[in-house]
Amino acid sequence: MDADHMQAVAGAVAYLEKLLAGDPRPRVGLTLGTGLGQLAGRIQQPRRVPYRDIPGLPVSTVQSHAGELIFGRLGSCQVAALAGRFHLYEGYTPRQVTMPVRVLAELGVEIFIFCNAAGGLDPAMEPGRVMMIRDHINFTGCNPLTGPNPDQWGERFPDFSQAYDPGLMELARQAAAENQVPLYEGVYVGVPGPSMETPAETAMLRGFGADAVGMSTVLEVIAARHHGRKVLGFSAISNVNRPEAMEPAPLELVIANAQKAGAGLGAVIQGVLQKL
Repeated sequence: MDADHMQAVAGAVAYLEKLLAGDPRPRVGLTLGTGLGQLAGRIQQPRRVPYRDIPGLPVSTVQSHAGELIFGRLGSCQVAALAGRFHLYEGYTPRQVTMPVRVLAELGVEIFIFCNAAGGLDPAMEPGRVMMIRDHINFTGCNPLTGPNPDQWGERFPDFSQAYDPGLMELARQAAAENQVPLYEGVYVGVPGPSMETPAETAMLRGFGADAVGMSTVLEVIAARHHGRKVLGFSAISNVNRPEAMEPAPLELVIANAQKAGAGLGAVIQGVLQKL
């Protein structure tokens, strides 16, 4: 991790600390992926900060991402919601992709909840449903911890035997049951994108033990765990990839099915926050 990147994170933190002077600090960080921005509308007393106003932060180029950081209350918790994220396929480096996580961790966020839209690899899945991420496979070919390790952020070789917090997952199960939200559980595999998977790649990823595939999240989880923060993850299943009968998954379909899953996902997340 080079000194310039650490200084960029520190500069963004200083800017936000000044902006939030006198306001309660967020305890929970939320990352809202494609089609899941509706959850941001539930945040009370929101303070919206466009990414372009935060020093050193990249700007999201994805059409379905709002590109703003929202501070406020969701249920009984102070949250910081990233409405839009950065991806490798946009040309950003792993450090840039994970910079918002670093900034929020340095602001004092204790828990991260990462959400994404993903293609289902389990043929038993249905589009428009929610999968809680039990574990992940980093198939992006890169890692945000590559390079010198800043000891003040975390240890050189962080443990990933339980990347996703068991206690938070149990709260999610309870919240899903209470709100009657069907909840898959499975392994998410992160790929660089932006091209969609071929039938052969789909079969390979399923053979690796993955239940859903997407182009985000794993690098962010690595950064959050590097800081020692607890992590919970969800995928909105936008389509189901069946190698023997592959169908196109246009962005419009991905967004529509992610939005369909979003209502239930929002209920589960709010249920978790109420139990913290």
